[in-house]
Amino acid sequence: MNEMDLPQLEELAHRVRQRIVRMATGGGCFLGSALSCTDLLVYLYSNFLRFNPHQPSDPERDYLFLSKGHAVPALYATLVEMGRLEAKRLQNHLQIHDDVYWHPNRNIPGVEFHSGSLGHLLPVAVGVAMDCKLRRQDNWVVVIVGDGELNEGSNWEACLVASAHQLDNLLVIVDRNSFQANLRTEALIPLESLGNKFHAFGWRTMRVSGHNFEAMHKAFSHLPISPGQPNVIIADTVRGQGLPSIAQRADRWFCDFSAVEIEQLLDELDRDRPLHIPLQIPVLDRI
Repeated sequence: MNEMDLPQLEELAHRVRQRIVRMATGGGCFLGSALSCTDLLVYLYSNFLRFNPHQPSDPERDYLFLSKGHAVPALYATLVEMGRLEAKRLQNHLQIHDDVYWHPNRNIPGVEFHSGSLGHLLPVAVGVAMDCKLRRQDNWVVVIVGDGELNEGSNWEACLVASAHQLDNLLVIVDRNSFQANLRTEALIPLESLGNKFHAFGWRTMRVSGHNFEAMHKAFSHLPISPGQPNVIIADTVRGQGLPSIAQRADRWFCDFSAVEIEQLLDELDRDRPLHIPLQIPVLDRI
């Protein structure tokens, strides 16, 4: 794991958010969901994942699967900052001559697998983690899931398989922004106590703030949590993080703004730095 440079990470996350906001026009995007997982992606690519931007198919790379595919603007923007995607391609968002679209596509450098239909990529990640184990490789396989996505039974079937095969090279990160589309998760199908649910399936769990780089650094330094058991980090986040005007608003799960509104949001993004909203949870809570 790299040494963490907090000011650099904060600046990088800010640039990623600027790029995300610029994609919320001309057809729009799932802005709130993308902003909630921005800090997670920035931390992963800056301090955890082993990858070579010049050799995207390196068999020794770590794997990142974005199962909550509708948050792909955050992945696009992070890949640009990491040198894996040309910045000018973001201007092609939703254009028919490019694959920079609402959901991840493997034609985009750095995207490991298509996603969008929720509940699909944890099973895929389990298969990749099993393959790495069989090859005696030390790759990390990381999958980011949305909290509402955990209503899909395919995820829990995959959890049983991962536990049975002792896939301690597998890490699930739950983007726990507490919204599912335009409803709060706990008002639709309550998820808590989420850590205990994973624990019952044979996983080891940590819970942190998904907007606190120091908390994330502490959590990731404890991986694997327990040899022989798959890992979960539940990251408490704020949907729309960085933009108070849309943060935690049920009606802002998808946004399509005018060019004038985009400039106003970019001004808001600059004006309201630092980005992080303190969350009343433990820095590191293990189950």
